[in-house]
Amino acid sequence: MVTREDIESFLDRLTSKGGGAAYNEIEPGLWVVRPPGALDLDIIVHYSPPVVLLRMKVMNVPSNDGKAASLNRRLLQLNATDLVHGSYGIEGGSIVLTQALELADLDFDEFLASYEGMTLALTAHLRELSTYREAR
Repeated sequence: MVTREDIESFLDRLTSKGGGAAYNEIEPGLWVVRPPGALDLDIIVHYSPPVVLLRMKVMNVPSNDGKAASLNRRLLQLNATDLVHGSYGIEGGSIVLTQALELADLDFDEFLASYEGMTLALTAHLRELSTYREAR
């Protein structure tokens, strides 16, 4: 099984690929990863045997019930068509994008594919999803 130290080595490899990602361990087994580029959202990586969780807060749930219902429908459509391993969901008052990877046989390539899949999906969806954001 992949250990906490293995996950940290995956993060080291991820940041050394020259893409500009950076990470910080905020407590044992919990890291904040800052993807490079225009995506201004952090990915939380949580080592929680028997899985490692990748989670990204996308936005707040709209307070307008009609807008929230429309957004929820669209997120379910994206889960069914665009996301292979992860999914959008609601946690508290936030829309999140999550993936869980089993530690039993996890390797760096699978970890990297999940990380890149999340960032690519969100990059592709962000313009559309931002239309559901409410002014602060």
